[in-house]
Amino acid sequence: MFALADCNNFFVSCERVFRPDLEGRPVIVLSNNDGCAVARSNEAKALGIKMGAPLFKIRDIVERNQVTVFSGNYALYGDMSRRVQEVLRSQAPSVEVYSIDEAFLDLRGAVIDDFDAYAKRVSALCRKLTGIPVSVGIAPTKTLAKIASKLCKQYPKLRGGCYMHRPQDIEKVLRKFPVDDVWGIGRRSMKKLAYLGVATAWDYAQLREYDVRKNFALPGWRTWKELRGVPCIEFEDYVEPRQHLCVSRSFAKEIDTVSDLCSQVATFADKAVTKLRAQGSLTLEMAVFAMTNRFHEDEPQNFSSQLVTFPDGTDDHRTVVIAAAEGTRRLFDPRFKYKKAGVLFTRIVQKDEFTPSLFRDVEAGEKDARLSQVLDAINGTFGNGTVRFGVQGDGTVLSSHEFRSPCYTTRWTELPKVRI
Repeated sequence: MFALADCNNFFVSCERVFRPDLEGRPVIVLSNNDGCAVARSNEAKALGIKMGAPLFKIRDIVERNQVTVFSGNYALYGDMSRRVQEVLRSQAPSVEVYSIDEAFLDLRGAVIDDFDAYAKRVSALCRKLTGIPVSVGIAPTKTLAKIASKLCKQYPKLRGGCYMHRPQDIEKVLRKFPVDDVWGIGRRSMKKLAYLGVATAWDYAQLREYDVRKNFALPGWRTWKELRGVPCIEFEDYVEPRQHLCVSRSFAKEIDTVSDLCSQVATFADKAVTKLRAQGSLTLEMAVFAMTNRFHEDEPQNFSSQLVTFPDGTDDHRTVVIAAAEGTRRLFDPRFKYKKAGVLFTRIVQKDEFTPSLFRDVEAGEKDARLSQVLDAINGTFGNGTVRFGVQGDGTVLSSHEFRSPCYTTRWTELPKVRI
């Protein structure tokens, strides 16, 4: 059996943990620069607020219905996700983190007498220890488990846990489940599905294998088999290191000075190195890029980039930050105003598999390694940006977050305050 633990309206739920007064009230969370709604409470959905709706288009609904609005607080969300994952790992032999708010549990071989009670217990434990409501669906395949978790959200009487295994129950659910809501069915497939007369997950499961292979290739065939109760999608509790790593942002206001652009890109580079070090990798190549606002069609447009190479590979904060700043100075053109910038590591190798040059400066490399370790330790304890390089300025990304809540769990200065 497989289980899927899915956090309900995750970003909204994270905000409600520290604002219990918002339970039962409409809440939305906005994307970078307070642009679009990326998370909505059930109450906000009922008001007709769509996913991805720009704030300026729904402002009347927000004001008329007193919708609480938050800017995306991703430091908080990442930490709350980690806490939920810790609870899940304490309850299952193996956990595959699928996204920030979802994780699969491998229950094959686990000694569990009552899977339905187990699902409800895990859900209740997550709520008790983290404050996050989690829907736990259990089924013979990962695809069916994902559908079972969705049932928990639709039917509160399931109390956060659903065990779907009997053929008659699976058929009953699939006959009503829209095919476009099935995990693994993309929008590009909808025209073909409509042509084949497929509207529900059950319709898809009843197609001939020949038709599935002909029209939907291997991923579609795997989904078809999974809907029929045959596990085909591997469980991956080991996360492969990323081969490309990018950190970029759009700015709340356009940048027209080289110093401001350098400080922003240097901060992005520092964050990228932190991610690189976390997966035990080195980068051999980095692209630094910046672009103007493509929506301002009446203004001059520009996209510039600079490629920096590190022949011996590096995961050193100082080396990468300095190189990113230098690359930014080379690409900067005072004739343009820049709206977005970032860094991209393209050639990434595992540290323990890379053979450096015999002529490298070993002593300098060891010194840089110690410095990076100290930076990681301090920033890991006291929060990102506690110690930074001068070229980063104050380390603040020029983005709009007018409605951002405190970080609560990741900054000492923003710990929750309790009044008794």
